[in-house]
Amino acid sequence: MSTEDSPVMERDETESASEQERDPGPTAPGDRILGLDVLRGFALLGILVINIWLFAMPMIGTYNPTLYGDFSGASYVAWFVSHVFFEQKFVTLFTFLFGAGIVLFLESKERKSQPARRLHFRRVFWLLVIGLGHAYLLWYGDILVSYALCGLVLVFVRHWSAKRLLLLGLVMFALPALFYLVSGAGYMMADATTQAEIEQAMLAGTGADPDAIDEEIATYQGGWLEQMDHRVETSLMLHTVGFITETFWMLGGLMVVGMALYKWGVLSNERSTRFYRRLLVAGGTTGLALILTGVWYRELVDWNTAQVLLIGHQFNYWGSLLLALAYVSGIMLLCRAAAGGLVTTALSAVGRTAFSNYLLQTVLATSIFYGHGLTLFGELNRAELLGVVVLIWAIQVPLSVAWLNRYRFGPVEWVWRTLTYGKRQPMRLEKK
Repeated sequence: MSTEDSPVMERDETESASEQERDPGPTAPGDRILGLDVLRGFALLGILVINIWLFAMPMIGTYNPTLYGDFSGASYVAWFVSHVFFEQKFVTLFTFLFGAGIVLFLESKERKSQPARRLHFRRVFWLLVIGLGHAYLLWYGDILVSYALCGLVLVFVRHWSAKRLLLLGLVMFALPALFYLVSGAGYMMADATTQAEIEQAMLAGTGADPDAIDEEIATYQGGWLEQMDHRVETSLMLHTVGFITETFWMLGGLMVVGMALYKWGVLSNERSTRFYRRLLVAGGTTGLALILTGVWYRELVDWNTAQVLLIGHQFNYWGSLLLALAYVSGIMLLCRAAAGGLVTTALSAVGRTAFSNYLLQTVLATSIFYGHGLTLFGELNRAELLGVVVLIWAIQVPLSVAWLNRYRFGPVEWVWRTLTYGKRQPMRLEKK
């Protein structure tokens, strides 16, 4: 069954990937498809561990956890685990898959002599429409709008060689980091008065003022219409200034890296077991070393907001890229060792309905935290938020499995596919 409908991955066939370093003999197509589905499901579930911060607490809590809520005991452990193993790692996986999906979709349509580029642009247009509705009506943390905007531009480099794509992707990804490093160097060389002014400006920009925090809590504990002021303003900022100065370069760079990884056969489980084991060890050890150094640096500077955001952030920024590659390797090895098992079956089902599950996470989380639901925004500590994550997982995983026992696609995947092709798509599975 094809998953052309997932916003984070396209898959049809994977014959075009590199033949280097593969196991003797061809990899079974079913195994390759399983790897993509499981990786997508793994990414979808993992990204909620960090998104839950945006759903449940004021924005300042995501920038500097010492400035909002309890940050000791179990709450600190919850932050530490989330930061080290989840923060930016799973959005990196998600974005790799979207970039690879651009290549896979267009290759598939070209093989079938279909108008590939026209279908791609229609597909991305409808992704943009759905994303705008998601961002401005439900949750400002939406990523679909950024994916769609990047997809409109980056489609033009998809024919490049894997090496050129990797170089382009890393250069794009490095630009925001370079900007922050230069800004951080300027901060460190400034006098104490200027540093204090920069620190105050950054605190104000992240909503650290007590009045701003109280206002944000009151807004999201209020009704849906009351939430619109903050949600619309924040979404607009993220989709304009934020996108141009940072998001395009970061996510766009990761998408291009994803294209390269697909062309090398890394994302489709086509490389050798030895290759994946080496990447698992190398990416895991170097990535964790960088991330843990970043935690040490934050403690060293006593969580000074300017130094955390301008300098300390760099360790997790680059370490997450390496750890995400280790996660890719671990998932590919898992699929080889336990294809058809309970874990791979469950993750595969979530991955095949990733678009629907991404929006379902928003519906469930906003119903729990916002004023039109249980009104728990700002009420739970980070350890308790991880409990909410597990609760949502417990709903999504069995629901995904049950849904795919009856239907070909997730409900949002079906709508997106129908809009893309301009023709109603079959939904129910044929009874045997």
